[in-house]
Amino acid sequence: MKIKLHLLCIPLVFLMIFTGQIAYYAIILSSLLWHEAGHLLTAMLCGVKVKSCVITPYGGEIEFENPAVVPATSLLWIALGGPIATILGIGLAFLMPELLATKLINVQLVLLAINVLPIIPLDGGRVFLACLFLFNPSVRAFEYYYWFSLLIAFILFMVSLCYLPQSIFLAILCLFIWLQVFKEWNYRKYRLAFEKYVMNRLT
Repeated sequence: MKIKLHLLCIPLVFLMIFTGQIAYYAIILSSLLWHEAGHLLTAMLCGVKVKSCVITPYGGEIEFENPAVVPATSLLWIALGGPIATILGIGLAFLMPELLATKLINVQLVLLAINVLPIIPLDGGRVFLACLFLFNPSVRAFEYYYWFSLLIAFILFMVSLCYLPQSIFLAILCLFIWLQVFKEWNYRKYRLAFEKYVMNRLT
């Protein structure tokens, strides 16, 4: 399994250095790695082989060795693995020195709040997709969901722009999420065809 750092993380490091917040970024990066470890551990427990993991500013993107054979229940648990790890991390932070604990808890709470949003490619979106597989396996439902994700991500980005310059980090993050959603939406026909194949296999 290959673990990579997304290219967008590099300018964020320089931004943190320029603003004198490199220690704060170290807390963010460690929180992201902890969050992603939750996904990877859950995948291992579910018997799902992971091909690669890319660490992004909001979490990570996991690519499976053979996604066509991953059951919907495993997809659901793997998606939940990150948020569960983050919640455990918040609990462990209370055992640390107060100064470090406060910053770590704040970062973990922001990470959790972002990731539970029900849009692709966030964990909340992955959970919602897995539930669609289980309870409403309709190709049309998936297409509507991609449109919904694209709209919500755009609204979040526009809202973040209203609070510049204080929200510069959040704005960059929202823009990145919107671009990821747009990439997913742009390839929705291929993805929907794949999901239709998976749904036929599951039924």
